[in-house]
Amino acid sequence: MEKVPVHGIEVFLTIVREGSLRRAAKALGVGAPAVSLQLKALEDSMGVGLLHRSTRSLGLTEAGKVLFEAAAPAYRDLVYATKKTREVGTSLSGTLRLSLSRGAHMEVLEPVLEEFLEANPGINLDISWNEGLVDITRDGYHAGIRLGDVLSPEMIAVRVTPPLTPAFTASPAYLRAHGRPDHPLDLYKHQCIRYRYPTANKVAAWHFIEDDQEKRIDPPARLTFDNIVGVIHAARMGHGIGWSLRATVAEHLRSGQLETVLEPYVKQLPPFYLYYPEQNKRVECLRLLIEHLKTHRKKRDQAPAQTS
Repeated sequence: MEKVPVHGIEVFLTIVREGSLRRAAKALGVGAPAVSLQLKALEDSMGVGLLHRSTRSLGLTEAGKVLFEAAAPAYRDLVYATKKTREVGTSLSGTLRLSLSRGAHMEVLEPVLEEFLEANPGINLDISWNEGLVDITRDGYHAGIRLGDVLSPEMIAVRVTPPLTPAFTASPAYLRAHGRPDHPLDLYKHQCIRYRYPTANKVAAWHFIEDDQEKRIDPPARLTFDNIVGVIHAARMGHGIGWSLRATVAEHLRSGQLETVLEPYVKQLPPFYLYYPEQNKRVECLRLLIEHLKTHRKKRDQAPAQTS
């Protein structure tokens, strides 16, 4: 691509508009010698004179007329494009594109969604639920929300939840028919509903805490899903015992469709973080969402613990 002397053209257009080098220098906020040097450099790069200059007048050469007629509209378009681009970063309206899992939505966004939208009527949210790892820069998202242990170090990350509480759950009908497990090892005798990471194509291990030590079990899967919605639905239908974030099954626990098991052995997970690339840190809509989530997190951290 041919290099264009944009700064020199800006100086040239300002000289023509102002009618003199001295007034152009004042408009540009520089000294007159600097304007003269910029004009000479532009003429040298073009290989042709652009202005007739005398002590009393200033006029365009034929080459200067060609440049002015072509460059002036293009420069106005460039100024307009620059202005509109800056407005994207400072505007309090627009569409914010987010990538997150269903669990992140239920835990992070759902509790604040109504309040945030009401407080920011000009902001629209375009939300993509995705259980796999997403390249938010490549796919055009402003930000994502994921667990803290799966974030790229290149991203700016903001913690938006405390450590997360998962739950082993089953339907009352299943528990009546098969009994309740008293210990995690009892899961080897049960029908287990497992989750497979869609990106890694690996079944998620089940971790638990016993005697202050973390342990891992890998019971056979009666059913396996690559979406947590499938795990929860299968558990509700009485097909076995599933594992998910407690927030994703809170409604089913309240309604009695699901019951928790093995609660004393549950291992907490890392918090959720909202993360975004460096180039998005000046997007005002994103900043407003982050501030809203941080305020909600602070209130949540200060509130007494509640159980579902």
